[in-house]
Amino acid sequence: MMMKTYQHWRLTQDEQDIVWLYLDRAKKSMNTLNAAVFLELSDILDRFNKAPPRGVVLASAKSKGFIAGADLYQFHQFETEKEAFEQIRKVQILFDRWEMLPFPTVALISGVCLGGGTEFALACCYRIADSDNQSTQIGLPEVKLGLHPGWGGTVRLPKLIGAVAAISIMLSGRLLSAKEAERQGLIDVAVPKRQLQRAAFYYILNKPKPKTVAMGLQLANISWLRPLLGKIFQKKLAVRAKQSHYPAPYALIRHWVRHGVGPKAMESEARSIVKLMMTPTARQLIRIFFIRERLKRLGIKEDFLPKRVHVIGAGTMGGDIAAWCAFKGFQVTLQDQAPQQIAPAIKRAYQFFSQKLKQPHLIQAAMDRLCPDSLGYGVCKADVLIEAVFEDLATKKSVFKKVEGLVKPEALLATNTSSLSLSEIATALDNPDRLVGLHFFNPVVSMPLVEVARSELVSDVTINRALSFVGQIDRLPLPVASKPGFLVNRILMPYLMEAMELVNEGVSVQAIDQIALDFGMPMGPMTLVDKVGLDICLSVAKNLTIYLGGEVPERLETLVEQGNLGLKTGRGFYTYQDGRPVKQQEIQSAVPVDALDRMVLRMVNEAVACLSEGVVKDGDLVDAGMVFGAGFAPFRGGVMQYALAQGYKTLYQRLEELAEQYGDRFKPTESDLWFQGGVTS
Repeated sequence: MMMKTYQHWRLTQDEQDIVWLYLDRAKKSMNTLNAAVFLELSDILDRFNKAPPRGVVLASAKSKGFIAGADLYQFHQFETEKEAFEQIRKVQILFDRWEMLPFPTVALISGVCLGGGTEFALACCYRIADSDNQSTQIGLPEVKLGLHPGWGGTVRLPKLIGAVAAISIMLSGRLLSAKEAERQGLIDVAVPKRQLQRAAFYYILNKPKPKTVAMGLQLANISWLRPLLGKIFQKKLAVRAKQSHYPAPYALIRHWVRHGVGPKAMESEARSIVKLMMTPTARQLIRIFFIRERLKRLGIKEDFLPKRVHVIGAGTMGGDIAAWCAFKGFQVTLQDQAPQQIAPAIKRAYQFFSQKLKQPHLIQAAMDRLCPDSLGYGVCKADVLIEAVFEDLATKKSVFKKVEGLVKPEALLATNTSSLSLSEIATALDNPDRLVGLHFFNPVVSMPLVEVARSELVSDVTINRALSFVGQIDRLPLPVASKPGFLVNRILMPYLMEAMELVNEGVSVQAIDQIALDFGMPMGPMTLVDKVGLDICLSVAKNLTIYLGGEVPERLETLVEQGNLGLKTGRGFYTYQDGRPVKQQEIQSAVPVDALDRMVLRMVNEAVACLSEGVVKDGDLVDAGMVFGAGFAPFRGGVMQYALAQGYKTLYQRLEELAEQYGDRFKPTESDLWFQGGVTS
């Protein structure tokens, strides 16, 4: 067969008449699927049908992965459901044509295989994955974008592995490693990288019977059983997500219950997903996805390749920062005043590695990269030094005064302060332009954001190296100005303080938390305070009031004085037993009808102040900080998008009403942004 040149595809045909079809999306570092890719694929299918080869191996020509899914930018182009439906059906039909090719097809997966990439692989006869590549992840995460699979995934996956496993995977949006995908039956085999080509030859030449799901598991797809299972799925789902907030998983269940994997299922899938595309939830979640990609790009500005990290301070934050860096492949030394102060951090690291890595040799390798260092030998070898001691200005200055003469001249110096002034800390250094803020969020292993704070003294080289380092440890760098509280804590603390004010008025902590949960927050403010630690909240609150005014709630100070610091001591605003809050009967006053406005609008007000003062560049970055750093309801798109949806002028007037009733803490910040109608970029 004569090979034709394509913009996005590369074809080679070997001596055994096997075509190796490589996706190589032009001018992109990662493969995604769009109309141009599909147009060329349609032409390739025409050629395969005219001159069938012995088989086709579908692979990626990119070093970064297989196929990362659909190019989401194309979804913004759909103006009507009719237009979206027609385009979705075109791809479904294209994948049907691929599935019906009269010869074996193999998907050779190394690296990420997500969404539409997985749906393409499911249309192949066989799937082989690279077990050596730690970045190999396979799944259908569309629910995280307010959608569900739309190119046949809701039909092919239940056929392949049974409805119970398939629906569970799609509802959670979780990604599977190569080995886990093999265990689930999603792929045929996971093999080391060196065996990938040999495995592809085996499946093409021998044509083994494709994997099929056991008869018992097939029963879940039959019509009379689907409604019963659908109720079970929906009941479990309701515990995690409200339908009014996240309609996509409910739409997935509804579609499957009605049509299963029958002849009308594909069209039903398409009609279901196009309705979701038009929802505010999907539009906001896709917008948040683009903002995430924007932050990722900030992490590749500088050619900075550190290998050794030294962390000073083995408390919860410092220990977990060290563990995360070791998990990501860095050689890490962890320093504190004595070995017994480092031991709890090492224990937590082992538990984390065991949970994530599973395999003993990988766990041991990670532990070998994390070295307790009570004497600070790692300081002079470090490429990155992160100070994570207690939030006290004098203590932090003392640390940097001691280490500056020991570290390498080119080493990056960073403080994990959450509320102190970088400029004041930097006065301890002879070269203050070396100091940057790297503010991680708790828990470090699950919170994706790191605020990269710059003072007026720091150099551009230092900032760019810090952004690069954050990207290399697989975190999202958010550039912020070194102003009190940076961005996230400054916006979050008024919300928490107002929640405590409601407690002082007699409202129960459970009722306050429920208001926030109903709004869409991942946890209530009182639970959050207990989880972070009342002592830490008090420290941040005191530091912020010095610069920004306001009062620290008396109840917070009293609880800290009594040693009730939250979850870590077993008592805070809640009482805990075995790490779980104990239900309490409380005498409470009625919940004020304006309780939600009081908490949320204090965040909005502070966010506008941050934007006016240039803490971040634009409103999208405000939203990034609050979604990725504080868990602000993602389906609402962030604080600024919430303000946009409610109307800036409306919220300004509401703040004035609250200020008249409750005092100056609600007084709208002076800013033209309230009246410009656009505080997002």
